[in-house]
Amino acid sequence: MAYLTTTETGQPVLILKEGTGRSRGKEAQRNNIMAARIIAEAVKTTLGPRGMDKMLISSMGDIKITNDGAAILKEIDVEHPAAKMIVEVAKTQDDMVGDGTTTAVILAGELLGKAETLLDQNIHPTMIVSGYRKAFQKAEEILQKIGIPVDIEDRKTLRKVAVTAMASKVMGEAREHLANIAVDAVKQIVEQRGEKNTADIDNIQIIKKEGKSLADTELIQGIILDKEVVHPGMPKRVEKAKIALITAALEVKKTEISAEIRIRDPTQMKAFLDQETRMLKDMVEKVKKAGANVLICQKGIDDLAQHLLAKEGIMATRRAKESDMEKLAKATGGRIINNLDDLKAKDLGEAGLVEERKIGDDKMVFVEKCKDPKSVSVLIRAGLEKMIDEAERAIHDALSVVADVIEHNKVVAGGGAVEAEIAKEIRDYATKVGGREQLAIEAFADSAEAIPKTLAENAGLNTIDILVALRSAHQKKKGYTMGVDVFSGDITNMLEQGVIEPVRVKQQALKSAAEVASMILRIDDVIAATKPKAEGMPSRGEE
Repeated sequence: MAYLTTTETGQPVLILKEGTGRSRGKEAQRNNIMAARIIAEAVKTTLGPRGMDKMLISSMGDIKITNDGAAILKEIDVEHPAAKMIVEVAKTQDDMVGDGTTTAVILAGELLGKAETLLDQNIHPTMIVSGYRKAFQKAEEILQKIGIPVDIEDRKTLRKVAVTAMASKVMGEAREHLANIAVDAVKQIVEQRGEKNTADIDNIQIIKKEGKSLADTELIQGIILDKEVVHPGMPKRVEKAKIALITAALEVKKTEISAEIRIRDPTQMKAFLDQETRMLKDMVEKVKKAGANVLICQKGIDDLAQHLLAKEGIMATRRAKESDMEKLAKATGGRIINNLDDLKAKDLGEAGLVEERKIGDDKMVFVEKCKDPKSVSVLIRAGLEKMIDEAERAIHDALSVVADVIEHNKVVAGGGAVEAEIAKEIRDYATKVGGREQLAIEAFADSAEAIPKTLAENAGLNTIDILVALRSAHQKKKGYTMGVDVFSGDITNMLEQGVIEPVRVKQQALKSAAEVASMILRIDDVIAATKPKAEGMPSRGEE
């Protein structure tokens, strides 16, 4: 309905277009909070090692079974704008740190739920937002204070971090194997820039192939090309490979404009074809002269060029992806060349072995045994397609958290221990702030406790008993490592249990949750434009 107002004389004035929807004040806030909380409730049951899975069925009938918060929220089609903002939180969390998406969404839902209670007590949204901001700043201080520095050469700790990230995934006994692969892969691609270590996990290629089991997943010190050798006469295995990375096509260029060549003499035809052959021979000669015995081409290779390369004993693949070419350059130390005339011996990449292998039903080219590669591959194997997809998500989480620790080398105890400590410290801080903001800061502390509470809930434990025991444990000296052991139902030292998480993941989760809660709370007016009418459909007045 259109929004109307009237002048002093009672004359109606139309402000908004016909069909525009509008909700204001408490109604707008309640609607937004409710939509955001529903999204949080949807993923709440997936938190922790005892969390449940969701089955997602797309409009095409594709089935996905997962408990990965980011994957769930990416798949579901959300309509409400406030709910979309919560989905954005999960996406940001995944893009920034690669883990902790469910935690961030649950925290955002809890912060909004507590805020609704405060709004009912006539506390202004600005006051709540201010309290949340102060509480988050205090939470950051606490994280830095209780964070334990890690030596990036400490494989044992890095492996524990990777195992913790995969704890909720159905990986079984393969978890330790995958954790070792994640640590080795990330440590291999670490680069030092100034005084900082950077680990860009985009340099780790993940290839999935059905067959065998999760235990057969392997790390390749190089890159796998989902291509095959272009000619049957070429070698299928080359040791001590010298690799030419070419983006230009090994074909005779066609003219850009339509051209017609009139040949009246058969000798002219022969000369024309001989010239084509000469050009292709020249291209192959340049590759050979540079000393390459493997050619990887981003574009096409002419049939005659394939034959000539095979005669020279050069192994070649074509139509490699641009992203794979970049990874190959990092793995082999070669340079990507746009023009064959520029190809020199110093531009060639090196690999201990280049081999075509049959994996499942497909042939693939393995470029491996590279010397100190800055790009590597993980080949994931499993019997079921659904299992491979879940393994990919688990490996992504493990790689992300190991990279987080290498870039920001501080960790904290998991199992709800860090959230319980933050809640305790923030409650003490709230009394020092006083006033109405104190209520908002205490609400932030209660929201942080939602994580250990949810872990206990998902494990079928008594949440009240667990929270009481957890608070009691955190009152003791050095109690900040005490968390919920969801398997035994006890409050234990999570560092000793090997449940460790990066400080960066926790910091980003708190930051994302506080920001989105503050943004939603500040909205007091929702004006929704009318949807465009389908063409040819009569309006109500025309029926």
